Amino acid sequence: MNNKIIKNKSAQEEISKEISGFRFCSKKKSTKAQEEMVGFALILIIVAIIFIVLLAVYIKKPQSESVGNPEVNSFVQSFLQYTTTCEQNSENLTLQRLIIKCQSEERCDNGKDSCKVRNDTLKDIIKESWNIGPENPVKGYSLLILSDDKQFLNLTNNVVTNNYKTGGQDLPGNEGELVTILFNAYS
Repeated sequence: MNNKIIKNKSAQEEISKEISGFRFCSKKKSTKAQEEMVGFALILIIVAIIFIVLLAVYIKKPQSESVGNPEVNSFVQSFLQYTTTCEQNSENLTLQRLIIKCQSEERCDNGKDSCKVRNDTLKDIIKESWNIGPENPVKGYSLLILSDDKQFLNLTNNVVTNNYKTGGQDLPGNEGELVTILFNAYS
């Protein structure tokens, strides 16, 4: 067709319109496809932005726990039942009974200072139970023993952070006082 010479001007215009129409239609189809692809890409970008925002909110959410953590509560319960070297009536006291004895400033029957035995025993139990250090999941700890808002013991080691697991126990003390034990494991 390219080699033929078209002498009729109206035939030439008709062919030109068809070719133009074809080109116009192909451009229109191509433009619609491009618009659909751009729209799809925008939807993907919006979904990705929403996902990133939600992920950022989740990551920045403080991980501190104000209620007791089962692992830490179990630890507190178990160390209270630990048998110490402090004797009373030829019987070794549990750490729970030793805490009350120390609060009363009583000495053990075997002559040991009840508060020193309590402190040394607690430090040893914590050291053996929790793998504490800057490269470990647990970075530090704090142990408080309070009685009617009077602090009897405050053991703190290493890093104290906003991310922690907490647990505790209330014990009946001497003369109706309440002894509160709080343990925090910081991560």
